[in-house]
Amino acid sequence: MREGDLEKDVEAYLKTVQYEQQLTKNTEKAYESDLKQYVLYLREQGITKSNQITGKDIEAYLNTLAKKKEKPSTIAHHLTSIKNFHKFLLRSDKIKKDVSLLIERPKLRKALPKTLSQEEVNKLLEIPLNDVFDYRNKAMLELLYGSGLRISELISLTFQDIDLENNIIRIYGKGRKERIVPLGDYAMEAIEKYVTYRPQLLKHGPNDYLFLNNHGKPITRQGCFKMLKSLLKEKNIREDASPHTLRHSFATHLLEGGADLRAIQELLGHKDIATTKIYTHVSDKKVEEDYHKYHPRSED
Repeated sequence: MREGDLEKDVEAYLKTVQYEQQLTKNTEKAYESDLKQYVLYLREQGITKSNQITGKDIEAYLNTLAKKKEKPSTIAHHLTSIKNFHKFLLRSDKIKKDVSLLIERPKLRKALPKTLSQEEVNKLLEIPLNDVFDYRNKAMLELLYGSGLRISELISLTFQDIDLENNIIRIYGKGRKERIVPLGDYAMEAIEKYVTYRPQLLKHGPNDYLFLNNHGKPITRQGCFKMLKSLLKEKNIREDASPHTLRHSFATHLLEGGADLRAIQELLGHKDIATTKIYTHVSDKKVEEDYHKYHPRSED
């Protein structure tokens, strides 16, 4: 085993990252920044060789980050950089043992998804139908909330994906994975009405995409966001909501109504049930809030 100067080992590692792993420039810079801070700390402790580092040194460094009030996510990022560096040192025969191996990452609290209440959703969907854009917007929002679609799934819908006779739509989600989702009565009615007005949006001949913009082209993600933001402001509903908020609201309201978690997983197209379980926490939080708000014996 060769003893190595810390800076030279870091330099060698970053070259490996650059040429072998083909990471983005931003990721490379993040690794470089993390490891420079790590090396600076180690040198302050009198450590100049890679094989002098112990697990306690790494834990002490992470504690200094915590004392600086760094976020758990930031500390976790630093530890990832350190662990990857030590893996490289072991592969390169610069150390005999990876002392970072048993050091656990800080537990990160997952932010609960934002949702609208059922009252807020009803208020949002009460759209006066005066022109083709009102009919289109109504149909889009009814679909986002009524079927729990992702915005990317909504804007890519074509007429071939919709079966109004059987009240279903065919969705191609992440990885082009296909799923069949029920079409609610409100969404189906909104689509049927919109389709009768849709020819007004056609500018350049036939177009198979369901939702079009004022140029006769498929509506974009940005166009959908802009439309929703305008309605939220107009109706004085929380303006930090997004199309994805309606998907979260769809899942949360289903769960609150007694739907099975597995069924919600299928409807959302989640590969892993763990992803869907986040909604149990949202629902639990709502129960707790309602208790403190309405129960006469609550001390909150």
